Amino acid sequence: MEITNAERASVLVHALPYIKLYSGKIVVIKYGGSAMIDEKLKNQVMKDIVLLSLIGVKVVLVHGGGPEITALLNKLGKESRFVNGLRVTDAETAEVVQMVLAGKVNKSLVNHIGVKGGYAIGLSGLDAKIIEAEVKDPELGYVGRITKVNAAPILDLLEKGYIPVISTVACDEEGHVYNVNADTAAARIAEELKAESLISMTDTSGILRDKNDTSTLIPVIKAGEAQSLIDSGIIAGGMIPKTECCVNAVKHGVKRVFIIDGRIPHSIIMEMLTDEGLGTMFEE
Repeated sequence: MEITNAERASVLVHALPYIKLYSGKIVVIKYGGSAMIDEKLKNQVMKDIVLLSLIGVKVVLVHGGGPEITALLNKLGKESRFVNGLRVTDAETAEVVQMVLAGKVNKSLVNHIGVKGGYAIGLSGLDAKIIEAEVKDPELGYVGRITKVNAAPILDLLEKGYIPVISTVACDEEGHVYNVNADTAAARIAEELKAESLISMTDTSGILRDKNDTSTLIPVIKAGEAQSLIDSGIIAGGMIPKTECCVNAVKHGVKRVFIIDGRIPHSIIMEMLTDEGLGTMFEE
């Protein structure tokens, strides 16, 4: 449907207060799910990121790449095994994770942003020890618990106008490589950067009181309310670690934290630059 020039102008005028709010501020976006797999959605997300950068928002893109890792492991004849949603990562799998995340996926996203007119530089947690980790659980192998985040290289790139694109591969003092959960990494990076906002893109509408009914979306959750929602079973399964990451980010100074539906075209722009918004916001 075509829109008139007057309608375009009206959209921009309504977005102005939000542009003023976010311009010059750091926003960390955790990118994954359908928005990362579906090419049409991927193109829309990259356009949104470039647009935000052009209006002065300092965007940091943190990504995983589970489906791509699984696909390569399958080609190698190696079975993927998960415990509580985390990939069991032996030494061989850790090499594949590094190859896929720091290589193929990361550079593909950098290229997509470049094609859309943005200036991105791809990093992994290994670069300048941006993400340091230790063994999270011996049963999981080389799955990392983050021990330290070095924000200095990210800040340097933001200061020069680049969009840092960070894959969640980490290291320890001995040089072992770890697979790190992308939600956890995005939250910790947002905390260290003192980000204005953290946006986690998922394949759900947000936190629902009834997981089968999107009309039961909870628009705002106070940090102190989250545990009771977990205890009551409203927040369950894979949403528990996502929620815990969001709550931790809020408690450590990130001003606005959102879980949004990455399956909706231009969901980032809708959340950040409109009155409507979508998804669930966490606040102190």
